[in-house]
Amino acid sequence: MLDEKKLKEIEKKVPQLRNNQEIIKDEANKRFTNLYLNNSLLSLNTAKILYEISTKNTLKEPFEFIDSEFEAHLWIINSSYYSMFYMSAALLSKIGIKIKSEIGIHKKTFETLVFYFYLTKKIAKQYLEEFETAQKDSQKLLATEENISIMQEKAHKLILKYSSEKEKRSIFTYNIGLKAKTSKAKTSLNRAQEFYNECLKIIDKI
Repeated sequence: MLDEKKLKEIEKKVPQLRNNQEIIKDEANKRFTNLYLNNSLLSLNTAKILYEISTKNTLKEPFEFIDSEFEAHLWIINSSYYSMFYMSAALLSKIGIKIKSEIGIHKKTFETLVFYFYLTKKIAKQYLEEFETAQKDSQKLLATEENISIMQEKAHKLILKYSSEKEKRSIFTYNIGLKAKTSKAKTSLNRAQEFYNECLKIIDKI
């Protein structure tokens, strides 16, 4: 959350990053704006397509997936976040800002966005906090992707192993998990769409 303590830290940190040449402000950086905008829209549309395929069985049929239970909620969340990340880069590049440091670029992009757009009252607090939440969600899910795969494999084996009421309970539990993941993916997608629309308005005014 963007509390006073964090805002003060950002106020000190971003100028230091500029002094260290990790953040560059140059008119030439404005040429990257359209590239970032295109990447943001591409990521958003990818998330939309994956959501539709994951939630509508009729759309899965032409692909002949090996796993009939195919879903891509992890990548919906990840693509939604990257749409927000690239849109943030587009906003910064529109005012000539580019993050040069590859180490911690996601966190530095967030902090730089806060410094140049929130502290100057160009963007509402809610959008910055949603961006930060999306960033944490994406990082957390990607870090545990291997564990999720293992859990899914175990769940699949359990469903094959048990029968009768035990099997029904296993399937019921799986469906609850699927509904929760679908809800999370939908929230991420909606958040990315709102962020994209809001930032596009801001870019048009700059």
